[in-house]
Amino acid sequence: MARVLIADDASFMRQMIREIIEPEGHEVVGEATNGIEAVDLFKEFAPDLVTMDIVMPKRSGIDAVKRILAEHPTACVVMCSALGQESLVMEALQAGARDFIVKPFKPDSVIATLKKVLEKAE
Repeated sequence: MARVLIADDASFMRQMIREIIEPEGHEVVGEATNGIEAVDLFKEFAPDLVTMDIVMPKRSGIDAVKRILAEHPTACVVMCSALGQESLVMEALQAGARDFIVKPFKPDSVIATLKKVLEKAE
């Protein structure tokens, strides 16, 4: 299964993603609370997949995606957005994110999206 980095400034959101993906066999290798940490932890752990919140302090998720993909063009990043952030989601997808999941998270949807992205990456 995949090694996953979770990037979200809200600890309860990171915990929610963890609780959805770990029972599926995925390993959470790191948790970032902002875009700067996300880029640094990606370099440190080289995860198979990143779940990235769009709106975070210090560096946005969109900027973090751009920085990660500049150095690692094959990185798999899935954006996490709240309803009403469609324009930001489109910007993130144009920046290279592979897909997105919408908050509040529906476990089945999260699992299906991550599975689809990981299969395409193989």
